[in-house]
Amino acid sequence: MRPQVEVLAQQYFEGEPAEISDAAIALFCDWIMAEFQQLPLAVQVSNSDRYETIEEMFLDIDQGHLWASMENYDSDIYPTPFFGVALLSVHDYDHYLSQADFSLEGEMTAYRAIAERAPSLEIQKMLYSEIVLKAAAYICLGHKPESKVVFP
Repeated sequence: MRPQVEVLAQQYFEGEPAEISDAAIALFCDWIMAEFQQLPLAVQVSNSDRYETIEEMFLDIDQGHLWASMENYDSDIYPTPFFGVALLSVHDYDHYLSQADFSLEGEMTAYRAIAERAPSLEIQKMLYSEIVLKAAAYICLGHKPESKVVFP
């Protein structure tokens, strides 16, 4: 396993859950919903389905459709689980626009795309935890890690 993956995964595993203000959470939720509403495709929610390959996801997006799993971004910071679905949908579309795969490098590319649009540094940090650090932890474990937001 590459050292960068291990370093980022350790930041996720060892990091204490971040203290995020209610105002920052509200701003994040409003912003991610606005991003979600601009997606040019139909999103269908699933409890557990996830794409095994980037090619499957890109094919669906080419056809104007995207599956989003309720369990991939289920964080306690969201007022309802749908905000995790909205984040995942926007993030997956960023994968598509940047032609980024599911590797750590691909996750970093998709993160940079969404971070450029984020309205604050705190939201960029939330996104970094949710996208890059959680992906590194997933790669190390081979399954979804415990959900939390950490600021390394």
